[in-house]
Amino acid sequence: MIFRAFLTAAALLLPGLARADIPIRAITSPGGLTAWLVEDHNIPFTALEIRFRGGTSLDANGKRGAIYLMSGLIEEGAGDLDSQGFAEARDDLAASYSFNASADAVAVSARFLSENRDQAVDLLALALTQPRFDEDAVARVREQVLVGLRGDQKDPSAIAGDRFDALAYGDHPYASSSKGTIASVSALTREDMIAAHRVSMARDQVYIAAAGDITGEELGLIIDRLLGDLPEKGAPQPGPAPWTLPPGVTLVDFPSPQSVVTFGQKGISQEDPDFFAAYILNEVLGGGRFSARLMTEVRDKRGLTYGIGSWLIGMDHAEALMGQFSASNDKVAEAVAVVRHEWARIADEGITERELTDAKTYLTGAYPLRFEGNAPIASLLVGMQMQGLPIDYPNTRNARVEAVTMADVKRVARELFRAGDLQFVIVGRPEGITASP
Repeated sequence: MIFRAFLTAAALLLPGLARADIPIRAITSPGGLTAWLVEDHNIPFTALEIRFRGGTSLDANGKRGAIYLMSGLIEEGAGDLDSQGFAEARDDLAASYSFNASADAVAVSARFLSENRDQAVDLLALALTQPRFDEDAVARVREQVLVGLRGDQKDPSAIAGDRFDALAYGDHPYASSSKGTIASVSALTREDMIAAHRVSMARDQVYIAAAGDITGEELGLIIDRLLGDLPEKGAPQPGPAPWTLPPGVTLVDFPSPQSVVTFGQKGISQEDPDFFAAYILNEVLGGGRFSARLMTEVRDKRGLTYGIGSWLIGMDHAEALMGQFSASNDKVAEAVAVVRHEWARIADEGITERELTDAKTYLTGAYPLRFEGNAPIASLLVGMQMQGLPIDYPNTRNARVEAVTMADVKRVARELFRAGDLQFVIVGRPEGITASP
């Protein structure tokens, strides 16, 4: 489902970026690639994050799921090392690599000790530039993906998310699962993996960040070693996604005593000047605190669900404002009515001064410090680059939150929250509610 993607606007507002003292430097490699670096020599360890823009949205026609499958095969043998040989070499270095693909990016994460840096970088370079895609590895990892897809067919949350995306994004790649379908993945070949690697991991699409025991000069040389042999250009980006989500209710029959409900409407870009006002509004309505209005009205006062939340979803080619909850079938209709009411109420009335103050306090200082350390910092920095945020964003982020006024909040509430635009995708057998025509 799209809102599970790792590059969301919300991710860029997490506690690691609430710090105002992150010394970020932009460095340029001898080969002309740019990276952001936080240099810290207190621990002999470096975290490196690489992103290739495009991700699974670059799948070729008829090859849905190819890039997702390919990302799972990069570490399954490279150069003269088969899958077991690569794993043993990695473990001998006490290094860690992970590869993943989402709707907007192929992600590469590496962690290595300073004493093993050269060997760890060489091994990673081998994986990035000379993956083997052995037939036995392709068959094994493909079956793992198929097992996941079969499981998704029995998971009401996955079903709800996939149906919502199909309704929202027309013929854009966002409208279908990044993993592909059972039919499309079953037909993928080794040659498809080679083609997927070539189009999705290219130098013109790359973003890089590092944090830890490494200098700018060292990082520049490492970048060129890792990426110098990759294709110069990848596939073109798919372009803006159409917003085709109709208002109303969609029912998907699923034999269960409770239903999963995914709901939403068109969102707002993080580049919009009103984004922070929208973020504060969503925090008040359905954010991460138990005092959020939806939690209070749907869970606490009426006992209709164990939990409910809403999110601003920012992607490269679309934005959404979404939420989700589960409820027993006899309570779904009432819960949907309450969500509609609260959506309309925040548009009509805005929020109180107390709610505005509390939300600002939470967003600027009340986060737990769970994003401390080299790895989360590197991940956040590469996400900032992909979102087009300035390098001083960690130092200015809190000021942007504090600058939001009550007048801003009321105006944006009227413009953004449109109860009449809400679509509810309900997977289950809810009572007392019918699908829209």
